Amino acid sequence: MTAIPRATLPGLPFAARGPLSEAVALRLSAAAAGDDLAVLAQRALEMTPDIVRDDDIQLALFCLYANAYGSLDGLDAALEWDAELLTVRQLVESAFEAALRREIAVPALPAPQAADVAQALFTLTADDNGPSLSRYLARKATEEQAREFLIQRTVYTLREADPHSWAIPRLRGRAKAALVEIQSDEYGGGRPDRVHAEIFARTVRAAGLDDRYGAYVDDVPAVTLASHNTMSMFGLNRRLLGAIVGHLAAFEMTSSIPNRLYGDGLRRLGYGEDVTDYFDEHVEADAVHEQIAGRDLAGALAEDRPDLLADIMFGAAACLAVDGWVAQHMYDAFTSGASSLRGGVA
Repeated sequence: MTAIPRATLPGLPFAARGPLSEAVALRLSAAAAGDDLAVLAQRALEMTPDIVRDDDIQLALFCLYANAYGSLDGLDAALEWDAELLTVRQLVESAFEAALRREIAVPALPAPQAADVAQALFTLTADDNGPSLSRYLARKATEEQAREFLIQRTVYTLREADPHSWAIPRLRGRAKAALVEIQSDEYGGGRPDRVHAEIFARTVRAAGLDDRYGAYVDDVPAVTLASHNTMSMFGLNRRLLGAIVGHLAAFEMTSSIPNRLYGDGLRRLGYGEDVTDYFDEHVEADAVHEQIAGRDLAGALAEDRPDLLADIMFGAAACLAVDGWVAQHMYDAFTSGASSLRGGVA
């Protein structure tokens, strides 16, 4: 669906991309939407040829999740559980999840034993053959492209770890302890200055960009919103507990080496430690996290809840696939001399 230029929404730092996102955002900001939201959602879902890359639908879902996170001040917290908005969210989530399950190949399930699950996840992530955006950033990216890369990352990384934290109260025993151990590091281990989202905010500022959450939502394509929406959907729905655990396992297992290359690329372009600190921090941290996430989190959960094994593997595969689509979008744009952003270069 083609993006529709519109004025910035009341209280929000971005514009709507179609009738559904406009109506949802207006309703969330306590303005009168004037339309039947469920009808708009059904119409948008019927019309779209590709929900993952549909600007209007992905922005509407992003806004619905943003109100649950409290990440945008312009959204009314009293409407978090509004029945009409929840109906829209369920309609969109159902179609979005169905599309992901259709499009993403999931490997054969391992035995529900911690060692077998961990090995299956390491094999899955090792076999990932997506584009090497990290190698491109390390060796060839221009400063303009590096800034675009940082802009694309703001949608998730300025809220880093939050989608996966929804799983904490839903886990027990070994899996819960493992997730808390990982998340404790993500949130700085008690040091506010080492919270990973805060470290990334310093990176963004040092690169001369705006570190306010949502500042670049207008600029990123639907597929970037879809990446964040995927993990939000997994995290916010208790029935998808296995999927969010599998997502985090794959996320951690594919983080350490790319972050080293991202840091190298930024140093090549002349950026200092104030920009590279975030990526350097993740080289060591995620090398440890991948072991905990594979065996102690995903593996332990599969042993304790074999009924969740299929979703653990689906969540891991979804992480690789959707983030791979985002990387492919940026890689294709950069290697063809185009901008990866909706409005042009950073």
